[in-house]
Amino acid sequence: MSVMTKKLQQLRFASVLEAVTLLLLFVVAIPLKYAFDLPIATKIMGPIHGLAFLFYLWNLVRTASVWSSIELLRLFILAFIPLGGFFNEKYIAQRQAKL
Repeated sequence: MSVMTKKLQQLRFASVLEAVTLLLLFVVAIPLKYAFDLPIATKIMGPIHGLAFLFYLWNLVRTASVWSSIELLRLFILAFIPLGGFFNEKYIAQRQAKL
């Protein structure tokens, strides 16, 4: 397995991690905060998602040489769309298969 293949694998993991933590924030933490008056849920899950997002961006920068400018922009913009990480993961997997 080449170094770039490993980096793309890490980017795929980071993409899914970012999407899952956002889903947990929306589906678990925010309802707990407002339905059960447990603001601690968002105080915990919010920073976890923030770190996952930064981890994704860091991995995207590490693999920038693999992508064209348009592809980088697509991968970046989809990270801001809820659950876009799942779409990015499939896109990254396709690129990984080509290497």
